[in-house]
Amino acid sequence: MARIYRDEDYRPRPSKRGSRPRTKHRPNHDAAIGGLVTAVDRGRYRVVVADDSSTVRDFSGSDAATSDITAVRASHLRKDAVVPGDFVKLVGDTSGRKGSLARLVEISERRTLLRRSADDTDPTERVIVANVDIMGIVTATEDPEPSYGLIDRALTAAFDADITPLLIVTKTDLKSAAEITERFSATGVEIVSSGLRADGSLTDATVFDRLRGQVSVLVGHSGVGKSTLMNALVPRAERATGHVNDVTGRGRHTSSSAICLRLDGGGWLVDTPGVRSFGLAHVDRDTLISAFPELVEATASCPRGCTHRADAPGCQLDAWVSSGAAGPGGVSRLESLRRLLPPTG
Repeated sequence: MARIYRDEDYRPRPSKRGSRPRTKHRPNHDAAIGGLVTAVDRGRYRVVVADDSSTVRDFSGSDAATSDITAVRASHLRKDAVVPGDFVKLVGDTSGRKGSLARLVEISERRTLLRRSADDTDPTERVIVANVDIMGIVTATEDPEPSYGLIDRALTAAFDADITPLLIVTKTDLKSAAEITERFSATGVEIVSSGLRADGSLTDATVFDRLRGQVSVLVGHSGVGKSTLMNALVPRAERATGHVNDVTGRGRHTSSSAICLRLDGGGWLVDTPGVRSFGLAHVDRDTLISAFPELVEATASCPRGCTHRADAPGCQLDAWVSSGAAGPGGVSRLESLRRLLPPTG
């Protein structure tokens, strides 16, 4: 006679996988040492650590002895982006010996965070660098010609991240920087020229003095001279340099990854790969407008909810620019603002 099975007869087979309860207690990392992430390469992180175990911020402007360590992320940080400029905590083999590997267990709170998206509609953000004081926006006077759209986007990203922008103009031996200076004269953004001698050194120390003692990042299109400038500021950098394509008028990508290098006399400088686009999907409308300081005052007289577009009823921006209140570059800057504004409706 066949046996009749009831619910109480069911006996589940014990699962071998995950049968051991996981502890909720994290290891104690009180003995972890602090460091600065200087480079990221395929899951490996290059970290500079002070010999006296002081924080990186303490010795970033001094001549304290440092050592380099290679590390991997701890499992609980796998979903967290780690970028050059991050201050981190390390455990494990922190000797820095060849073949040694430390473990990165903590990312310190970031003072600033520079981000961009692939385009203005892509919700995915890409973190570029952390804890930066100054963003050096590098542009050439020609070969290639200035990309004012990229400059305006980089300025917006800097304002959004509370990073001080610095407009660095290169190749002034080919063409005067007057046009660039005029366009941005009313923004309040500091503009400096970077000339080079035949041996690759800077013709004056203005740029170096402005960046010394700070954590700075250089951004700009390929071919504008970022890597050349980096080599002049940090001769040991030996960043590869390239030329502008005669057909497309664009520079070749000579830097493939961001790297943070120490400036003589204190401070750190991050060189980034040349960018073709700088999406601002993460920047809201009010922050975007604040990146155009020469236009902000006029928006106070606009109607509530004004879109600030050319066909917006009662918008005061066109009258403000026509009066000359936005400076000689006001017309171009207003056009740029309207191109960046998110769609309505």
